[in-house]
Amino acid sequence: MHWTDTNWVLLDANLRRSEFVGAAADRLGLGDRVRVLHERAENAGREASLRYRFDLVVARGFGPPAVTAECASPFLRPGGRILVSEPPTSTEGRWSASGLTTLGLRSERRTETGSGAASFQLLEQIEPCPDRFARRVGIPRKRPLW
Repeated sequence: MHWTDTNWVLLDANLRRSEFVGAAADRLGLGDRVRVLHERAENAGREASLRYRFDLVVARGFGPPAVTAECASPFLRPGGRILVSEPPTSTEGRWSASGLTTLGLRSERRTETGSGAASFQLLEQIEPCPDRFARRVGIPRKRPLW
């Protein structure tokens, strides 16, 4: 088994998916290392036990770049990273440098698989995310930073 010295927090706003993933972690014997939360990222990122606590956030199919960055940034400690699965046809200009700076982030690099079937954006948390982020549930999507 890989990464046996790590602990994971898996977050999903959908109760059915959260219950399924929690049960799967238990069946795999990972219940002592994997915590599954049924919560919105905007709310969870404000919890003291989760804010500025993580080295890595992984997001797949979460939402547009501005929403993903705003909802993920509060979880990261400085030096932490966000790895975002990107659509294979996405362009490099999707991540606004000034928008990322507002959240204490910077774009580190974009990587594509050799076949071009998938790509990933890596962001680094340079400084703590400002306290005003993430905004209330739904606001990042309604009024994105960029």
